[in-house]
Amino acid sequence: MKLGEIAHARTGDKGNISNISLIVFNKDDFHIIHNKVTAKAVRDWFADIVNGTVDRYELPQLGALNFVLHDALGGGVTQSLAIDKHGKCLSSYLLEMEL
Repeated sequence: MKLGEIAHARTGDKGNISNISLIVFNKDDFHIIHNKVTAKAVRDWFADIVNGTVDRYELPQLGALNFVLHDALGGGVTQSLAIDKHGKCLSSYLLEMEL
């Protein structure tokens, strides 16, 4: 099963940091993402993109996890040569993760 089958995601950015919020459609599935989508799993998933650490924040009352990906945007909007300078597609890519 892909992560996108049980959750949706939103992405934001600040400088060279990407912020991805992952929210389950049904709170009964929160335990799945809580156990499977660890900071290490996200860091490994984005190994070619993230050069820094990944922090995970838990919001069980919302059925959500928030990930902060440091050094993930090629220097930030004003420096990056990437097509997606803001990293908006990162949330869609995360939803492709197999659980």
